[in-house]
Amino acid sequence: MPAFPNLRISAFLLAPLALGACNAADEPRTDAAHGASLFAQNCAACHGADGAGAGGIGPDLTSLSRRNGGDFPRDRVLAQIDGLNRHGDAGAVMPEFGAGDLGPAIIVEEHDGLGTPIPSDLIALTEYLRTIQR
Repeated sequence: MPAFPNLRISAFLLAPLALGACNAADEPRTDAAHGASLFAQNCAACHGADGAGAGGIGPDLTSLSRRNGGDFPRDRVLAQIDGLNRHGDAGAVMPEFGAGDLGPAIIVEEHDGLGTPIPSDLIALTEYLRTIQR
């Protein structure tokens, strides 16, 4: 006897799930695991493999929330990685990653229902940084 005798799933109901699985590989990744990979490739040389700074080269990224009253400063982090506040600043140490390819834009909706297009890799990096806060 099946473990769930009242559960009947037809091929008709499973077809959309199977089609969705085929397209899942095409979807841009915005998860923290992808962000960790991007961080290792692009950020660890200056900020350390754990984000806590690398011998004074880059600032400690694990204390962003603590330095912001306990709240993760998502918008400030997005702008810093993108380079929004540094366009054309010859003295800026951190590269303007927004000048490169940060993936396709994802519409991120806020509480007021307004959407903002944000590159998928930028979202992933920010999500990763959120996970390493101490």
